[in-house]
Amino acid sequence: MDDPILEKWNSRHAEAEGPGEVAQVLLRNAHLLPEEGRALDLACGRGANALWLAERGLEVYAWDLSPVAIERLREEAAARGLEVSGEVRDVVARPPRPETFDLVLVSHFLERNLAPQLVAALRPGGLLCYQTFVREVSLGRGPGSDDWRLAPNELLRLFPGLRLHYYREDAPLGGEEDPVADLALMVASKRP
Repeated sequence: MDDPILEKWNSRHAEAEGPGEVAQVLLRNAHLLPEEGRALDLACGRGANALWLAERGLEVYAWDLSPVAIERLREEAAARGLEVSGEVRDVVARPPRPETFDLVLVSHFLERNLAPQLVAALRPGGLLCYQTFVREVSLGRGPGSDDWRLAPNELLRLFPGLRLHYYREDAPLGGEEDPVADLALMVASKRP
């Protein structure tokens, strides 16, 4: 293996316990999510979100660059009796096809150039659920470089054509007690 990024993520996923934590953007907005349809967990890691969505009855696809992450997701899905289609996939090189998903989730991943493809991947009325780190607050987690953190209100600017249903960005006002104090969270839909 000669790819240092892939090596880093494979190592992190191999050493981590369990599937991770379900994204706050999902937990805080479960009432907005579809009851059926196709969902994509993009850059899924070990799959906590994919598993949670599958438990809710959605047809779930989960993509990640790390084969270690996908293998761990597959094992956990099998142990829980859930069907999740996990795929090792470079989502930047191979973004989702247009109008294939009723829900796209992105958590703790930021590739700004992918924004138009994420919108295109939504079926009419489909939801984009997005959460990632902001620059103004750092609670000692997430990327060390501002290149991979959002500027103030940047998430809104990345997806201007969507209908906004939920948005939260505490920085710089939030306190460290809240699990989303250093995150921007958004739920928005593609207009029919």
